[in-house]
Amino acid sequence: MTIPSSTAGLAARRSPALAFAALVTLGMAVTVGTALGFEHLGGYIPCALCLMQREPYYFGIPVGLLAMLSAAFGLPRWLTQLLLIVIVVMMLVGAGIGVYHAGAEWGFWEGPSSCSTTAQGISSNVGDLLGDLDSKHGPSCTTAALRVLGLSFAGWNVLASLALAGVAALGVAKAR
Repeated sequence: MTIPSSTAGLAARRSPALAFAALVTLGMAVTVGTALGFEHLGGYIPCALCLMQREPYYFGIPVGLLAMLSAAFGLPRWLTQLLLIVIVVMMLVGAGIGVYHAGAEWGFWEGPSSCSTTAQGISSNVGDLLGDLDSKHGPSCTTAALRVLGLSFAGWNVLASLALAGVAALGVAKAR
């Protein structure tokens, strides 16, 4: 006796690209969601390079959703493959930014001279707002806010970006 499987399960078996597109999109959402959690729940104010590292995720998630739709609706394989290739490139760019940021944190090279944000501790009092904008500065890009197992947020982003690029690349290969 066989148990009928769900429609999503059948679609994933018919199209491995759909499974890979869903996995990479979920991975991007979890990764950037974790960064946002550390910021908003953990109180870690991001520097300018931290914010820049998030951009491939912000652009990649909608591209991943398009890849999922393309695979789910049986659009031409080349379209799904192209969308997954775009994700590979975005994640490699994100990894590159992460390598640059981690290298600046370790002192291997200089970080950007303008690397700070103004989001830290701004008052909600309108009278003090302009004064706070002039006196408050975000963290430096050359100082790691936290290291876990020896890696900063930038280092973990490099690993996550490379892993997600690999998942998307497997999706391209399996969509053939």
